[in-house]
Amino acid sequence: MTDIFDVIADGTRRDILQLLLRRTAEGDAGTSVSHIVAELGISQPTVSKHLKVLRDAELVTVREDGQRRFYSLAVEPLEAVDDWLVPFLVDAYGDDAPDIEYPVVPLPDSAAHAAEVVGRAAASAKHVVATALKRLGA
Repeated sequence: MTDIFDVIADGTRRDILQLLLRRTAEGDAGTSVSHIVAELGISQPTVSKHLKVLRDAELVTVREDGQRRFYSLAVEPLEAVDDWLVPFLVDAYGDDAPDIEYPVVPLPDSAAHAAEVVGRAAASAKHVVATALKRLGA
């Protein structure tokens, strides 16, 4: 697998990732190559070349619809960057670390429902354990 730091070192690829992040936050289910070309003002071959690198690094996913392809951001691989970077921020700022605002990406209905079910189960389990501990005098 390509080193993610090499992939995101390129400014054009970072611009594409930021565009996909904005489009995801706006609720789009994918962005076409032609939209990326128009938005960033770079040639289609250049966009395609960079999207291939991003796909190979698993930073974007692609959905095909006939002749068109729609790209979406895949944030999971960026967790490696986050894991590497956060200790530097903590060391540099301590408790005065700046707040980082992340765009709110709505969950699909199925994921929201699953999160609600898991949350309720966790709350119920916590209540059962707390009640048991009280009965044991702990």
